[in-house]
Amino acid sequence: MDGVADGTVLALIGVLLGTAGTLIGQHLANRVEVQRGHRHRADVARAERKEAISGFLKAVQRVELVLDRRKLGMPTLDDPEDEKLHELWLAKKAVELVCSTEVSQAAHDYTTLLHTLMRTPDDRGRSPVKRERREVFMEVAREELESGRARLRR
Repeated sequence: MDGVADGTVLALIGVLLGTAGTLIGQHLANRVEVQRGHRHRADVARAERKEAISGFLKAVQRVELVLDRRKLGMPTLDDPEDEKLHELWLAKKAVELVCSTEVSQAAHDYTTLLHTLMRTPDDRGRSPVKRERREVFMEVAREELESGRARLRR
């Protein structure tokens, strides 16, 4: 009976070790999968923020082109200014939906200033305030996208 008891104990130890190994393996696999899921969601969110910021910058560029041409006394493009402002405000709203409060506020401040400059036919199109608002937006947008790079000297 000693041999049978020893065999049974060894078999039970083998079953326990196998079960423990399986449970540990499943736990580690689940942990890796959770981390992968978090990373995937973070990547998707960053891509959404990047797309919104890029769309906003495209709309800003179209408005600034009109302001720059106006400042230089050149004729403006055929597109109505109202349409450009509408695209700008829409792009700003997309930023508000997916970006942080800081980026959203900077986009709002910049959009409000550009709107005012578009509606004011004097030569403030190159105002220092416009440059300041652009720089603020660019820096908070860079932080939002986690560039990890130092602030730009301007």
